[in-house]
Amino acid sequence: MSQPPEVEAQDRAGRAHAAPDADADDRQTVSQRLKIGLGVLGVVYGDLGTCSIYALHTVFTGGTHPLDPSAVNVIGILSLVFWTLIVVVSVKYMAFVLRADNRGEGGTFALIALLRPWRHIERRRRHALVLLGLAGAAMLYAGVMITPAISILSAVEGLEVASAGMGEHVISVTLVILVLLFVAQRFGTQRIGAAFGPVMAVWFLSIAALGIYGIAMAPRVLFAVNPIHAVAFFYQNGLAGFLVLFAVFLVTTGAEALYADIGHFGRRPIRRLWFFFVLPSLMLNYFGQSALLLTNPEAVSHPFFRLIPDMFLYPMVILATMATIIASQAAITGAFSMTRQAARLGMMPPSRVIQTSEEAAGQVYVPFVNWMLMVSAIILVVLFQSSDRLASTYGISVSTAMVVTTILAFFVARERGRWSLWAALALLVGFLFVDLAYFGSNLLRIPHGGWFPIIVAILFFTIMSTWRRGRDLLTRRSNKESKTVEEVVQELADQEIARVPGTAIFLTSHLKETPPLLFHHIERNRALQKQVVLLTVLVEDVPRTTREERLQVEDLGDGFYRVVLHYGYMQGINVPSELANGNENGLDIDLDETTYYIEHQSPISGKGRHDGMAAWRDRLLDFLMRNSSDATTGYHIPADKAVELGMRVRI
Repeated sequence: MSQPPEVEAQDRAGRAHAAPDADADDRQTVSQRLKIGLGVLGVVYGDLGTCSIYALHTVFTGGTHPLDPSAVNVIGILSLVFWTLIVVVSVKYMAFVLRADNRGEGGTFALIALLRPWRHIERRRRHALVLLGLAGAAMLYAGVMITPAISILSAVEGLEVASAGMGEHVISVTLVILVLLFVAQRFGTQRIGAAFGPVMAVWFLSIAALGIYGIAMAPRVLFAVNPIHAVAFFYQNGLAGFLVLFAVFLVTTGAEALYADIGHFGRRPIRRLWFFFVLPSLMLNYFGQSALLLTNPEAVSHPFFRLIPDMFLYPMVILATMATIIASQAAITGAFSMTRQAARLGMMPPSRVIQTSEEAAGQVYVPFVNWMLMVSAIILVVLFQSSDRLASTYGISVSTAMVVTTILAFFVARERGRWSLWAALALLVGFLFVDLAYFGSNLLRIPHGGWFPIIVAILFFTIMSTWRRGRDLLTRRSNKESKTVEEVVQELADQEIARVPGTAIFLTSHLKETPPLLFHHIERNRALQKQVVLLTVLVEDVPRTTREERLQVEDLGDGFYRVVLHYGYMQGINVPSELANGNENGLDIDLDETTYYIEHQSPISGKGRHDGMAAWRDRLLDFLMRNSSDATTGYHIPADKAVELGMRVRI
């Protein structure tokens, strides 16, 4: 199948704007803020909120060298947890990274889009930054595969605490929930999505109450806020202390997804909920679990569930399962959105996207991604069997993505924020010191499951980099064969080509000349419609464009028009709808008498290396192009109005 011939935006649309929540937030009523706050809880904080189920459990039991739950270790680990949440989430993400938005949108692809238009950046460095961003995005995909598996499995493991005989059913119950979760994706989450926020609100209130209950057992646990206890922990444990950092890092999982969600709610609601509700709830719970370990070291097997009074155990297992399903749903929805963003930016082959809500443009379903995630989650649960073993796979994907975000944010601060070198460098060094410490600890988990996200990331990176490079080579090759409108008109006259009634729309990435497809059409048919539209869909390096920016029409004479449609990478594309409004710009098209001509390029594989890509990458590109979504689907072009012409191109 052919793919939409989108081209990348240049300098014009790469300008970043502040998130659109500053003034609007001040005008909101209390009820509106409450509604938005519940939305934030249901979408943004599911992952961060549910990692409290397995994080401390993994610290003491999930490593190759289990940590003794002594008072020094418990207080030391808790101090690390406290300061990790403060430094990584509260300072790095809340105070700095959330400021690096692209017209209100965040995430890895938003950072890539922010950097791409700056042509004064040296070409190799810009290319390296884009590849680095692709590596981070590839690791995020790996993390999304793991999230449903580890989250739901950790919640269902509460059955082992509730009843010893239920342990043998944990895997089967987890698999059933996972299958139902992914099967339900095709129906959308609009109807039940309204309940996500209230459920998560109950969840955070519940874990906060449990934390207070635990702290009352051993109030001395509050001394952990002093970082000297973290230092004492490393002094006493040495290398073993460094080895457990991979598990401590689990308390930050979800921070990267938090950054990607600022486009839905804005910075202020996300920050407000974090500092006044989510962070206090999490801190109380971690302190409560640690207090329990001080009084009952045997609770190390499952400190979260051991903290719950017996009469509330089953209700909390149910609530935990619901919360982890919501966290998984947010991760899955994020994967759908990320896939569409990547395709719009030319970083990944376009996939079939189904809109599941008429009201919410962001509610989409990507079948291929959904089933890929489901199969991956099932394999992970069956292969690793427990949440603490799965934790070894989780940390390396998230820690790698965080390192990438820190580096890209540094360049955004320099190029977009106009920070001085020393100010930006100070933050880079400070944040990288913390990020690399956790990254290094997670690297040591490669033999114990960390290999999985690395393999997945390599596969995704190979696909994205091959697609990006291959499409660039195809465009360059096509540019060499293109002709000017004047040359085409002259050939029409020289060859006495008939001009027939109707409109021909040629989809092209050429902004100045005519596509080779036009000339091939003339040679084959010896005729050309009286009205010819050279249509380019330009996906800008911004999330959205306005109606005024959308349609650009240029009359080239002799019945030729050049039309450029400007879209943001977060927007859906509907070519017929935009052309129907072309009268306002001097374009009069009868859509009933219109034929769309779409070029399907097939790269010719060479032997070994040539001036393009390696032969195996040529074959991979050909496979991706044949199996990607075509322009009729991606652009809402009626299939009965489209003609696809194949062309073999040596790259």
